Amino acid sequence: MSANARWEDLAPRVISAVVMLVIGAVEIVLGGLPFLLLCAAIGGGMVWELSRMIAPAEKTFALALAGLMALAVLFATMLPGLAAFGLLCVPAAIGALRLPRERAAFFAFSLAIGLACYALSEFRDSGGIRFILWLLLVVIATDVAGYFAGKTFGGPKFWPAISPKKTWSGTAAGWVAAGVVGLLFSLFTEAGLGLVLISMLVSFAGQMGDIAESAVKRRMGVKDSSNLIPGHGGLFDRFDAVLGATLFVLLLSLVLPANPMGF
Repeated sequence: MSANARWEDLAPRVISAVVMLVIGAVEIVLGGLPFLLLCAAIGGGMVWELSRMIAPAEKTFALALAGLMALAVLFATMLPGLAAFGLLCVPAAIGALRLPRERAAFFAFSLAIGLACYALSEFRDSGGIRFILWLLLVVIATDVAGYFAGKTFGGPKFWPAISPKKTWSGTAAGWVAAGVVGLLFSLFTEAGLGLVLISMLVSFAGQMGDIAESAVKRRMGVKDSSNLIPGHGGLFDRFDAVLGATLFVLLLSLVLPANPMGF
C-alpha cells in the first residue's frame, strides 16, 4: 500500500472530527436540555442505522423507532432508575418484535444505545463538565492514538475475524493514550492516580464497543452503518466506542458506592 493510499481518508476524517468536536464542545458547556437533546438525537440516529442494517426495506419503521428512542432518552431523565430503564426498553422491545430477523441483536444493541445516551446526559448533570470531558477525551485519545499507531506501525491484527483493520499496535497505543489522559486529570483535579488505571479500562471498554459494532456490520454484510458522517461512516461507527466506554462507567457507578473517578 502506498503512503498516499494509507492516509487518503485522513482529510475527511479530520474535517468531520473538527465539526463534531465543535458541536460537542458547545453542547457540553451548555449542558442541561441542549446536551440532553443532542444525546437523544444521537441515540435515535443510531437506532435508525441499526434497524436499517437489519431490515433495509423497513424505512418508515426505522424512522419511527428512531423517534421512539429519542423520546425515550428524553423522558427517561425525568424518571427514577428502574422506571427509566423500563422506558428505554420500550423501543428496543418494539423493534425486536417487529423486525423480521436479528431480533435479539436489535434488542441488545438498541437498549445499550438508549442506556448510554441516557447515562451521558446524567453524567453531565451529576458530574459536571470535568466528568464528561474526561470520559470523552479518553475515547477520543484512544481512537486517535490507535488510528495513527495502526497506520504507522501496522503489525499483528487484534481480532482479524471481526475487525481486520485493527492492530495490536493501535490497540496498545490507545491504552497508553487513555492512561495519559487519566494522569493529566489526576494531576489537575481531585482524582487520584487510580484514575490512570480506570482510564485504561474505559479505553478497553470503548474498544470492545467498537469491536461489537464491527461484528454487527460483518454479520449484516455492510461496511458502514450509514454515510451520514464523511470519513467516519455513520453515527454508530463514530459513537460505538463512546457506547462501550459509557456503559462501563455506568456499571462502575452502580457497583461502587462512591464516585470511582474521584471528581
